[in-house]
Amino acid sequence: MKIRPLHDRVVVERLEAEEKTSSGIILPGTVAEKPDMGKVVAVGEGKRGRDGERRALDVKVGDTILFGTYSGQTVKVDGQEFLVMREEDILGIVE
Repeated sequence: MKIRPLHDRVVVERLEAEEKTSSGIILPGTVAEKPDMGKVVAVGEGKRGRDGERRALDVKVGDTILFGTYSGQTVKVDGQEFLVMREEDILGIVE
């Protein structure tokens, strides 16, 4: 099954959380925070403006992005977890 986001929505796969602190302490899975970085796996066609024209999204499939801790809606597809969020919830693109 595939997800095709609508309008200005983006489907994101979270990147794995760092399980080690900078000092070398290994964190158990329950203590580690969810990462606020992810990889874009699908994008919508864009939001329609007042003139009826679609405005293309600034992100594209394959981009690594930053987003807020509580951004997006979590969905499971074929046992894999994704986030679906609006483009405006994305804080930036990691280059």
